[in-house]
Amino acid sequence: MRVALLAITLLLSACGFHLRGHNLKEAAFAFHSIYVRAPADTPFVSALKSRLELYKLQLAPSADKADLTLQIVSESADKQILALSGGGHVREYQLHYRVSFRAYDQQQQDWLPAGEIDLQRDFNYDDSQILAKAQEEGMIYQDMRSDAVQQIIFRLSLAKPPPDSAQ
Repeated sequence: MRVALLAITLLLSACGFHLRGHNLKEAAFAFHSIYVRAPADTPFVSALKSRLELYKLQLAPSADKADLTLQIVSESADKQILALSGGGHVREYQLHYRVSFRAYDQQQQDWLPAGEIDLQRDFNYDDSQILAKAQEEGMIYQDMRSDAVQQIIFRLSLAKPPPDSAQ
């Protein structure tokens, strides 16, 4: 059993397989320090700051000490009913998670114009498993937060200073 596990591990590493978010070698940013401005310190903002530190970016204590400011304009999570049973009980929800953001430098020039990440997942619901379904819903929202963090990191890696208008 151990030999098979070792063989699988070696094969996966030989083919270039990496867990999502763990390939830090290829990340290159056009800035060295960043200030994250957010209305509140939510789990999303905490996860974003942790991920930025993993990419060796310095988290500045204020916007005037940072090369770039990432402003989290808004963050929201909600759910809508997708399907009802014949008896009027909810059978399926659609979960939404939205993050609006922009990134700019000290001269207020946009590196990333105002944008939004809008994620949605369908979620089957069962009244007989209320606690399990509540936990599953929380895990889905956590996964969407993680996905949103990864998308923002990707967009920041592509962000470049705006072309100088004087040239």
